[in-house]
Order: sequence, then C-alpha cells, then structure tokens
Amino acid sequence: MARVPAHSKTGSIVSETPGYRPLYRQVYDIVVRRVAQGDWRPGEALPSEQSLARELGVSQGTMRKVLDALTAEKVLDRRQGKGTFIAQNTQERTQFRFFRLARPGGRRLTPALGTESARVRAARAIERERLELSRDARIVEILRMRLIEGTPAIREQILLPASVFPGIEKQTPLPNSLYTLYQSAFGVTIVATHEELTAALADAEDHEQLGVAAGSPILVIDRLAVGLTNRKVEWRMTRVSSSNLVYAVTLT
Repeated sequence: MARVPAHSKTGSIVSETPGYRPLYRQVYDIVVRRVAQGDWRPGEALPSEQSLARELGVSQGTMRKVLDALTAEKVLDRRQGKGTFIAQNTQERTQFRFFRLARPGGRRLTPALGTESARVRAARAIERERLELSRDARIVEILRMRLIEGTPAIREQILLPASVFPGIEKQTPLPNSLYTLYQSAFGVTIVATHEELTAALADAEDHEQLGVAAGSPILVIDRLAVGLTNRKVEWRMTRVSSSNLVYAVTLT
C-alpha cells in the first residue's frame, strides 16, 4: 500500500502542497490519489472508517465526511453491515448512469454494438485542446455504430489519450460500455461527464450508417469524461437518429 504523508506533532496530516488547504480537502485528495493509483482495486473493501482515520491522523468525523462525499460521487459504494467498497463500473451500472437515450415517454434502452474500428494516430489541434494534451500526443480513435432494438441509431467517435489507454485499440471487439474496460484494464475510473447537446443536420455518413435522409435533423452529444484526478480522459461525439429517440433525464 502506498505511503501516506508524514504526521505533524499534533497527529494530523501535513499538507503536501504549498499554501493552506482545509484538512478535509487534504484527506479527500489523499484517498482519491490512492484509489487512482490502485491501492484498492474495484470491488475491494476499504479499511474501516476508524482504521483510515487513525492511519491518516484525523478525526473519525473528518474521515466519515470524506467517505460520504466519495460515496455521493459514485467513487465508493457503502453497503449496510458490510463496509465501504471501491465502486465497480459494471456494464449495468454504467449503462444506467451514463446512457440517457430513451423512447419518447422515458422507456430506457440498451444499445448493441454494430460496426467498429480503432486506430492510433497523431492528435489534431482541437483534440489536444479538448483533452489537454501535449503537442506531440497521440490518440486512440474509436469509430462505432450502435443499434437500438436491431436498428442502426447511434454513430460515435471516441478519442482517448494513447498514453492513458495503451493497446486498447487491439482489444476489439470492445465492450458495450467502455467505462467498465477503462476501470478494469487501465485503472481509469470515470467519475463525471460534461455534455452539450445540439441539433444538427444529417450528413452523408449519417445517411450511410444510420439510414437517415441527408439534411434531416439529428441529435449531437458532445461529451468530455473526467477521471478520478480530474483529468480529461475521453472526448466522445455521438450523433443520434432522433426520429424515435429522446435524451431523457430525471431531476429530483
């Protein structure tokens, strides 16, 4: 297990960066970093709240606040009477959390994989900007078409930093939910996505792959996926045949 920061004479952890940061934030960052570097694997139980508090030299209340926050962010999974576990991005879990296309009225759908290709190439300027990559960075480009109830309905371009996902282009066919593979094979846990939805007109590729008439309306979803350490690890452009699909979100 990775070393934790040295303790001060008062028993609390010493800040690892210049300047003052609240103790809660220091503990939060330490736990996140340890999860990101694989000290605990997906599905593995964490030490008890009391043990972690003692190890990091903080109060049990501070430790509980950190674990509660990471549970709310879906990084941890608290199970009554069993303990706290590293959340696993199973196919079902990620499907429910991140796939929001449905039939009008809200009936949830499960996409199936159609065609797929993957290659490594040099990152273009806009791709380096969106993913915050260096000038000489290379990316993995995944192109795939997905089916809804047997009918082509979704066309995706997925861009990944090649340094973060080495060799992923060789693992085709890829799973329906890539976030499961990111976590299990590369130690990358997606904790948030930032999406922008726009309306567009179908182009020639939409017509060829999705069977929609060129110039007809389609839905475009621009998504940036963020990992545990707040790094942008995926840029996904999704084009959706919108004749019988909606983007469904429930707010509570």
